[in-house]
Amino acid sequence: QVQLVESGGGSVQAGDSLRLSCVRSGRPFANYHMAWFRQAPGKEREFVAAITWSDGGTSYDGSVRGRFTISRDTAKKTTYLEMNNLKVEDTATYYCGITIEGRVIDSRLYNYWGRGTQVTVSS
Repeated sequence: QVQLVESGGGSVQAGDSLRLSCVRSGRPFANYHMAWFRQAPGKEREFVAAITWSDGGTSYDGSVRGRFTISRDTAKKTTYLEMNNLKVEDTATYYCGITIEGRVIDSRLYNYWGRGTQVTVSS
């Protein structure tokens, strides 16, 4: 059984930084991608960043590129999302997920999700 547990969210001011963590238990597949998505109230869940577990290759949504960094620690089975220069529009619940599909931006293709961690950015 695969479980994902996010942590690290909080309430910050615009311009501040946060680091989110997602710890995985169980082994999902031989090859997979882990990603961060976010969902604001009344909006669709949207892609933020993804990392290929085997080789560390990354991809980002344009709205966060240059401000957010996704990384992984294979020994700790943990994925991180370092968020710098946070903006009010980054406010959302952040979820991590796992997919074996290459189209990492599509939330419908994810096999496992965590319960999310709330990030609130105020001006």
